[in-house]
Amino acid sequence: MKAKFFVIGLLCLCSLSLFAEDKYAYLRQRNELRIGWGDQLFESLVWHNPTATIRTMPEDWSNTRPESYSHDQHIWIEYQWRFRHWFSLGGMVDWSDVRWDNVTRNGRGVEIARESGHWFYNLVIMPTIRFTYYHHPNVNLYSGLGFGMDINGGSETDGWGHHTVVGMAAQITVFGVSANYDRWFWTVDLGGMYALRNSNTIFMASTKMISASFGARF
Repeated sequence: MKAKFFVIGLLCLCSLSLFAEDKYAYLRQRNELRIGWGDQLFESLVWHNPTATIRTMPEDWSNTRPESYSHDQHIWIEYQWRFRHWFSLGGMVDWSDVRWDNVTRNGRGVEIARESGHWFYNLVIMPTIRFTYYHHPNVNLYSGLGFGMDINGGSETDGWGHHTVVGMAAQITVFGVSANYDRWFWTVDLGGMYALRNSNTIFMASTKMISASFGARF
């Protein structure tokens, strides 16, 4: 029985060694460039259409609220340089924005005025690092970190009249998987992006929890 388990374990180790990427394969493709998409779950939860329209007030009463929200998801591009088969360093630029109309309705819920063109954006620029802990010609598994700055701007102003402010931004990739074909690859990342100016001004929290990308290594 012990011999049987020993043989099974040995076969498993051999199979893993066959599927493992050559330690020096990264030397042939040190550069990596990818463009991706990420969700705006945080933004869609915080900035969303009113759940109900007020219809029980006098007709000459009016109220203005944001409506008709649209969320342009995260679009990002990242470059990485593979220093080792397990470690790479690079940089990422990420863009996302939210748009809406300010709608005025009377006490019966009838729209009497609409002001379009309201929006804000987040432009994130950060260096990134990645740790690849499983290699295979067709599959890689990895985790990563990023820390940089977030430029937040748009049509609105803060309490000091600024249309554009700068804060800190961070991203963590808890788990990522890359499906490879020759020099081309597709990825799915699970993690999150965070950005704030201070404890009272939060731009993003747990957004970009799921992202996907397409890229090339050369």
